[in-house]
Amino acid sequence: MAVFDHQKHEQYAQEAKERWGTTEAYREYEGKHKENPGRDALEGMEAIFGEFARLMRDKTTPASNEAQEAVKALQAHITENFYTCTKEILACLGQMYVADERFKKHMDMYGSDTAEFVSAAIREYCK
Repeated sequence: MAVFDHQKHEQYAQEAKERWGTTEAYREYEGKHKENPGRDALEGMEAIFGEFARLMRDKTTPASNEAQEAVKALQAHITENFYTCTKEILACLGQMYVADERFKKHMDMYGSDTAEFVSAAIREYCK
């Protein structure tokens, strides 16, 4: 499992604020972030990505029931801990996981091509 990196988290948090700070989703995130500083929520994300990697290693397809349940868990976790994660937002996240090399590199720490697997599972879920 990946290790929580507080310094990178702060860097990414600043970037998110600059990019999405005026959106309703970001305001919701700020409210939830005050209630929970975020470490537990981020570690929960790590566990979900670990589950995606396990599914991939087990040769599960992105369209399988198991992978789709993992996407539902990801969406629910984001909604509970960060902001309301609509299918539109989830689809954008799925694209970002492979388009942004930082996300891809982090997710692929669980196993080669984990980011691609998660992105494909999200794409299938959002159809």
